[in-house]
Amino acid sequence: MFRPRPRIAAYLAEAIGTFALVFAGAGALAVDVASGGAVGGVGVGLSFGLVVMAMVFAVGHISGCHINPAVTIAFLATGRISGGRAALYIAAQLTGAVLAGLAIIVIVGTEGDAGASAPRMGGAGDALLAEFILAFFLVFVVFSVATDHRAQGGMAAIAIGGYVAVAATGWGPVANASMNPARSFGPAVVANVWDAHWIYWLGPIAGGLLAAFVYELLREPPSRDPR
Repeated sequence: MFRPRPRIAAYLAEAIGTFALVFAGAGALAVDVASGGAVGGVGVGLSFGLVVMAMVFAVGHISGCHINPAVTIAFLATGRISGGRAALYIAAQLTGAVLAGLAIIVIVGTEGDAGASAPRMGGAGDALLAEFILAFFLVFVVFSVATDHRAQGGMAAIAIGGYVAVAATGWGPVANASMNPARSFGPAVVANVWDAHWIYWLGPIAGGLLAAFVYELLREPPSRDPR
């Protein structure tokens, strides 16, 4: 029997997708600490990248699979989502992230701080720059494969997930390569770890906004009516 899609479908998809991201990615980091390194840096990076790829495939057609306030804000700034919808997306993302953080704590315990983000090499300035640059390229990839008709849209999940895996594997030891305020917020809430937490909002949002506007400059303008 035909059943109309509920109005909350997109928001529920964002919450579920963000829960999966934090549970798999930040959870892998927490398990790695608690187990004395059984997962490893490469394993943590792949956990982040592969879960993002899976969620783009799973809920991309429902909500666009932002699962990241920085992505949603970039879409808002370029007029690709309304203010009200963006606010509800972000609320759903943060809710999913907190619930995932709680699940990590329940299963793994407090050791590993539920995979909370914090500067680990250098100071806050280094972490901020890393988050800015990494998020710039994340949002640049998202805009290229998800908003441009010239791109191979069917490969969006692989492109986005692949980039996240590369970023998390190579740059995770610097400041966790969060690139996502929700990913950092959920574990911070449940573990009460707020070390330079502002970095994980300012860096990704600023980098994402710059990437969105840079890609808009590169976008092919609509063809004019020859008449």
